[in-house]
Amino acid sequence: MGPRVIAAVLAGGVGARMGASFPKQLLPLEGRPIIEHTVAAFEACPDVDEVVVLMVAEHVGRVEDIVAEAGFTKVSRVLPGGATRTDTSCAALAAMEGAADTDIALLHDAARPLVRPATISACVSALAEANAVGVAVPSSDTVVRVAPGRGGEAIAEVPPRSQLRRMQTPQGFRLGTVRRAYELATADPDLVATDDCGVVLRYLPEEEVRIVPGEETNIKVTNPGDVELAETLLRRLRNASVPDGGRA
Repeated sequence: MGPRVIAAVLAGGVGARMGASFPKQLLPLEGRPIIEHTVAAFEACPDVDEVVVLMVAEHVGRVEDIVAEAGFTKVSRVLPGGATRTDTSCAALAAMEGAADTDIALLHDAARPLVRPATISACVSALAEANAVGVAVPSSDTVVRVAPGRGGEAIAEVPPRSQLRRMQTPQGFRLGTVRRAYELATADPDLVATDDCGVVLRYLPEEEVRIVPGEETNIKVTNPGDVELAETLLRRLRNASVPDGGRA
């Protein structure tokens, strides 16, 4: 029997950049809340055994209703998230307290509703040979490092684009690895983290974090206009999955 795979859908933030009066994860995407699309991807992935959802505390009940109405069978709990991404990740790991260190944790942004089950499965497969993996896509833009200059910011370095990737989620870990990393991280008063792979890299530098190829369609809904883009990409993905002559 292989390791148990537990996915945590992280929706602890309020999404202030969207300018909405409620969390962006509840915004409609083709008539269904964004978070419903996200959870559906993990529900559909045969490698995932259980899903835990972390939501802004005052909206936990709404997400429980969404889960019930959608008929999701893998969602075991909907729990309050934290004030920061780190707090929400820690709450997710605490929800997995009864799982073994050899089991697998997948941590995913709820605001990435277009993740595909194949990407999720690729993370699980990669963890057969690694303790930590991150989904990433090549950078199509030149990325620069800046530093203070005489008249403002100035370019300090232009890293080779071939070595750069844009991180996505899910990010996957053997539970024992990510638990140790967060134990060290939460004891550090100078901790500032927005990325779970970054926590492992910083506090367990001996651990290699493998890259799993992502997809450009796996966008994060962050700014106004992203919902319209996500709807366009969702239609494109749906049409690509329908055989010639079939119906969506």
